[in-house]
Amino acid sequence: MNSEIELKLLKEIEDLKKQVAILMGKDEIPTYQYSKIRDAELKKLFEIEKKLNPLIFNSWFNNDIHLTEDIVRYLQQLIEQNSGLIEDYNEEDLKVYHIIPLLNKINFMLRDKGIRGFYELPMSYATDKFILNGTVDFVVSQGLVESKKPYFFIQEFKRSEDYGNPRPQLLAELISAVELNDWKFIKGAYIIGGNWHFAILEKLGLHKYQYFISQNFDSTKIEDLKSIYKNLLFVKNEIITMTE
Repeated sequence: MNSEIELKLLKEIEDLKKQVAILMGKDEIPTYQYSKIRDAELKKLFEIEKKLNPLIFNSWFNNDIHLTEDIVRYLQQLIEQNSGLIEDYNEEDLKVYHIIPLLNKINFMLRDKGIRGFYELPMSYATDKFILNGTVDFVVSQGLVESKKPYFFIQEFKRSEDYGNPRPQLLAELISAVELNDWKFIKGAYIIGGNWHFAILEKLGLHKYQYFISQNFDSTKIEDLKSIYKNLLFVKNEIITMTE
């Protein structure tokens, strides 16, 4: 049987099982919050494996985007304004002073395409065996009034603490988006302090995934921040292409 047809049939069977469970009143389905999920819980729910293949980021990172002098000057000012403070910022400070100005400069508000960035977006993915839900920090999605199709996620935190590792949280969000969109690939990023990591998730089969994590980009250094900017701009251009 064609693998795509088989996956579609398995998904339809899962959806039917979920509906039957609801009708029978079997509502004791375990729920996992994006903000609290950890690696051990992800591995209980999914067959998921980290792969070491930095070459997979080549087409993303080795782009031919050229930054103007005005953009480079803006990025340098962003570094100077936050110099010595990033490690002391709480999560909201980090977002307001360092992350949002960068995202606003990229400008994911694409009104003519019906696409924008959403902050603190409620999202849920449910099967007959578990529910993933919660609020995601930032997502670029189709829809201006409400999110309809999530394309790219950013999970940001001040530091890694108990329930604070953003990597499994980002992966849970990416898995949800892949399933909700019926996609095979999706991109995202997570932030700890000034450090950015980009991620690619690939669906291999029913509840089976592999993922790739990029090198660290230090947003307090101008060359790294320029790379972060170009990587985000590449995503914006890719989303525009997908919708045309």
